[in-house]
Amino acid sequence: MKKKSIKKNYIYNLTYQLLSVIIPLITTPYLSRVLGASGIGIYSFASSVVTYFVLFATLGTATYGQREISYVQDNREKRTEVFWNTEFLSCISTFIILFFYTLYVIFFSGNVVIYTIFSMNIIFVVFDITWLYRGMEEFGQIVFRNIFFKIVNVVLIFLVVQTEDDIGKYVLIMCLLPLLGVMSLWSSLFKIVDKPDWKKIKPFTNINVVLSMFIPTIAISIYTVLDKTMLGVLTGLNVENGYYEQALKLSRTALSLVTALGTVIIPRIGYHYEKKETEIVRNYMYRSYRFVWFLGIPLSLGMIAVAPNVVPWFYGDGFDKVIPLLGISSLLIIAIGINNVTGMQYLIPTRRQNVFTYTVLIGAVTNFILNFILIPKWYSVGAAFASVLAETVIAVVQIIIVRKEISPWKILSYSRHYLVAGFVMYGILKKIGHYLEAGILNSMMMIIGGGVIYFLILLILKDDFFKEQIVKILKR
Repeated sequence: MKKKSIKKNYIYNLTYQLLSVIIPLITTPYLSRVLGASGIGIYSFASSVVTYFVLFATLGTATYGQREISYVQDNREKRTEVFWNTEFLSCISTFIILFFYTLYVIFFSGNVVIYTIFSMNIIFVVFDITWLYRGMEEFGQIVFRNIFFKIVNVVLIFLVVQTEDDIGKYVLIMCLLPLLGVMSLWSSLFKIVDKPDWKKIKPFTNINVVLSMFIPTIAISIYTVLDKTMLGVLTGLNVENGYYEQALKLSRTALSLVTALGTVIIPRIGYHYEKKETEIVRNYMYRSYRFVWFLGIPLSLGMIAVAPNVVPWFYGDGFDKVIPLLGISSLLIIAIGINNVTGMQYLIPTRRQNVFTYTVLIGAVTNFILNFILIPKWYSVGAAFASVLAETVIAVVQIIIVRKEISPWKILSYSRHYLVAGFVMYGILKKIGHYLEAGILNSMMMIIGGGVIYFLILLILKDDFFKEQIVKILKR
């Protein structure tokens, strides 16, 4: 079977990620004014609670399914078997969790309407077969549908969400559209796999492997979801969750540009690893690390520099606390970018999910302890610090573990030019920011100017990775 173009898949994925960047820029200012910090905090807290049920419904099926499909891309019979076994296991786990979620909504939720709507996020697990398309490197199929439903999502938000009382309508839009998006993927399913042979369906065949991938998923949720839950429980303030949600949303939006390449690299690494082409795998890894430094450093430092100018007009009155939160959470771009390369792109495809689990558990415990200490003192700022430190710990531990296969010094050496260019850009932007009032035109000028400064410095430094990308673009 002819291999899909990584460049084309990256462009597909990057297009979607760019849309994911643009959409919050459009909707966040509107929602922060209409729903307020309290309304957004209600959504954030409820979403964090539902996420735990979604995690148990998913188990490790999505990660397992994508990896196993990447191994058998060239064999239709085997990928059919992998798909239906994985899908039926997903259905069984989802319906069990949906039963327990129903009990929670009835007896413990406190807001039956909101939590009932959120049940669609659990039903989503049954229909979500994006792992199949990713394993087959068919990113175009996913992206085009997602773009359509993202656009519909934006239109509905502006048409339907008008006041603070429309929080239920907002939740409905945010849950229903993604569900419809994954359901649409089933129309092309039989182009990739055959109909199930009921005699061969054995959903529990590799349950041990699936569960081994579920453990790190649960651990990851400790520092991606539990911080919001702990903010709500330890402070009792919806507004703190509102501030934290808005800052985290913007930083993770920028992060998506960095991790877009990793999403398309994962199945390719699995494919070459299965064929024992270790040198090709290693080369992919080094390029991925370099890409993280290349994009992650300017995004992180740039966000810190422009936050005081962006936050006042972007979020509106009452969101001043987002400025320091955005400065702290922007560091997640680099930390998560690095551990995404080592963990998701390398340890999982090379069948070392147990090692991956070990590193994630260390980060989860670190995050939990730091949250417990810092949130009561500094509220959302404490949660932000805890998340950054936990992700940094994971990145360092993972690199130490794979040091005999992938050189830590080589990884660090790739960052030199980008750190120099990034800090020069940061210094100039901070200086300019002192003389500019907060406003959309001034913010745009700072963002564009920062990008120009960063790339000019890379040209002066004669960075070969940057020059290589320019040459490729010019040739096209």
